[in-house]
Amino acid sequence: QVQLVESGGGLVQAGGSLRLSCAASGRTFSTYNMGWFRQAPGKEREFVAAITWSGGRTNYADSVKGRFTISRDNAKNTVYLQMSSLKPEDTATYYCAALRSIAIITTPRAYDYWGQGTQVTVSS
Repeated sequence: QVQLVESGGGLVQAGGSLRLSCAASGRTFSTYNMGWFRQAPGKEREFVAAITWSGGRTNYADSVKGRFTISRDNAKNTVYLQMSSLKPEDTATYYCAALRSIAIITTPRAYDYWGQGTQVTVSS
């Protein structure tokens, strides 16, 4: 079992930056691939970024490539999402999620564990 707690959300102006953190409980964090997803009001939850258990591979949604960076520190049981050049359309609740898999998965329903989410609001 993995428990996930996100933090770092907030209100930022367009063009600004935020770093989200997701702290995981348990000693098996390093065996899980991790993903970041987001959900805006009235929209489906969508994939943002993912990273393998070792940190060796990453994947990004086209909408955030070149602006967001996912990373992890297995010694701290934490995964990060560095967000730069933020746009108003990035406004959403951001969730981290975990699953055990060989491949990077971008489908939300495949993930086993979820955090409670952290709100990111980008003003124009």
